[in-house]
Amino acid sequence: MAGLVGPEADALDLGAVFRALADEHRRSVLTQLAADRGDNERGCNSFDLPISKQTQTHHFRVLREAGLVDEIDYGNRKGIRLRRADVEKRFPGLLALLAAEAAGEMP
Repeated sequence: MAGLVGPEADALDLGAVFRALADEHRRSVLTQLAADRGDNERGCNSFDLPISKQTQTHHFRVLREAGLVDEIDYGNRKGIRLRRADVEKRFPGLLALLAAEAAGEMP
């Protein structure tokens, strides 16, 4: 098992985060992860995205490189986990905004 790690918390870049979240599929993944307050690891196939596996791999890489998630490589499958503490430390309130959008609470 090897971890694919993104940037350190203090190096998270707002532009990279916004670019990652600009895509609806990546935003959906992050919103689903943020809804799990236990921050459990999820399999990459558990998000039911209507896109090819190759495209999913690309989206997970973008999220990892932006520092929003960690990927865990098990060889035959990958897991993904939200970097909640790092995201909250660097961008307080961002996950709450995503949750509000998902719940339809944004104006």
